[in-house]
Amino acid sequence: MNISIVLGALVGAILGLTGAGGGILAVPALVFGMHLTMQQAAPVALMAVAIGAAIGAIEGLRRGVVRYKAAVVMAVSGVPITYLGQIVAKNLSQPILLICFSTVMIVVAIRMMMQARSAGGIPLTDPFAPGKIHPDTGKFVWNATTASVLVGIGMLTGFMTGLLGVGGGFVIVPMLKKFTQVSMQGIVATSLLVIALVGAGGVATALIHGIHVPVHQAALFTLATAIGMLVGRKAIHHINAKTVQQIFSVVLLCVAAGLMVKGILNF
Repeated sequence: MNISIVLGALVGAILGLTGAGGGILAVPALVFGMHLTMQQAAPVALMAVAIGAAIGAIEGLRRGVVRYKAAVVMAVSGVPITYLGQIVAKNLSQPILLICFSTVMIVVAIRMMMQARSAGGIPLTDPFAPGKIHPDTGKFVWNATTASVLVGIGMLTGFMTGLLGVGGGFVIVPMLKKFTQVSMQGIVATSLLVIALVGAGGVATALIHGIHVPVHQAALFTLATAIGMLVGRKAIHHINAKTVQQIFSVVLLCVAAGLMVKGILNF
């Protein structure tokens, strides 16, 4: 079986099971499994993760939990910045990019492990968060502060998307949780929509500026990721969420260690 299909299906299943942060494994899968460089893997991973995230976002829109106006603000702010991240990535050496990516993976893994080990129950929103939700309407209180918070999150997401070729869920989810009063259900669903929009914009930016994308590999990997995403979303209802988070965090740490070693040895 084509390795692109196998890796894409695995990444899609993990994305479906873990939500917005699962796409971070797409780049390592392409680097280790298909022997692409970070610069080659980034647009392929971004294309696949954007499609997978779009599937999850559509589900969230149907359930009415996506903050679509906030998602559009973040996406509009983030898409132009993806090119800046792509320029930085293009001018960094392969070892430096590998070490940067592995460091991000370690941070994400530790955060997920802490969440999995924390007390159960739905996390409470911060009453002092600047991005406030109106208690009567359940919608954002739109003002300069709310807009600034969302624009800032969008710009950081766009830069990290362009730099590392990942969706940015590891940025969006904790920042929305810290700086807004949106529920976790709404945060994850909104994050998936932002990932889909910014990811699509990042791929378009890469193609416009002549960044090479291996079309055949990208198509197979993306199709398999979408199928894996659907399977993962179905399976999530039958698997303990904390167990999934714990397993995923361990996998991330192992993969991060491999990337770190590869980067150091290539110096």
